[in-house]
Amino acid sequence: MSTKKAFNSKAKVLKIIKLLEKEFPDAKIALQYSNPLELLIATILSAQCTDERVNIVTQKLFKKYRTVKDYAEADLKELEQDIKSTGFYRNKARNIKKCCQMLIEKFNSQIPKTMEQMLELPGVARKTANIVLSNAYGIVEGIAVDTHVRRVSKRLGLTDQEDADKIEQDLMKIVPKKSWMRITDLLIFLGRRTCSAKKPNCHQCVLNKLCPSAFTFDKT
Repeated sequence: MSTKKAFNSKAKVLKIIKLLEKEFPDAKIALQYSNPLELLIATILSAQCTDERVNIVTQKLFKKYRTVKDYAEADLKELEQDIKSTGFYRNKARNIKKCCQMLIEKFNSQIPKTMEQMLELPGVARKTANIVLSNAYGIVEGIAVDTHVRRVSKRLGLTDQEDADKIEQDLMKIVPKKSWMRITDLLIFLGRRTCSAKKPNCHQCVLNKLCPSAFTFDKT
């Protein structure tokens, strides 16, 4: 992103945040959890799955597996069945089990509090790390880029990248650090309620005067 474009985008993103704060004052993480471990597990499960489905699955899952040790020693086939409806369950179960084994072996069964350490865990990329660090500990090291943040930020002209890590870098350059955690929730709410993947409701969108993609979907 050029310096001039970044400068213009900084002013634009402040307007976007202000408008979205007014539109979605209730914006917050949808995953249900009561401690950092539950949040980590729920976030891993949320890949390619709706938060609503994850919350249904974790209602039973969190009663059955209460500690890092429970997951680390779980029967893999049984864990797969417990999370099957979230999709990609074999890979997710394997990552959860390996992740919790590493938590025991290297982190004294505690969820790490740094990005560097979080990224060592199997199944954890920057999106998951950002969500856990910010929501569980109030530690903000970046911007969580999920499918909604990716889609909406591109439509708004805040990035032209496809890769989540590169999108995050673009956003971090133009979004004030104090708003890194907040903009994730706001863009996710916009993506769910208005700026859907197939048919965004541009006419009802509070950002339609700022969005270069507004109303183009009416022509397709």
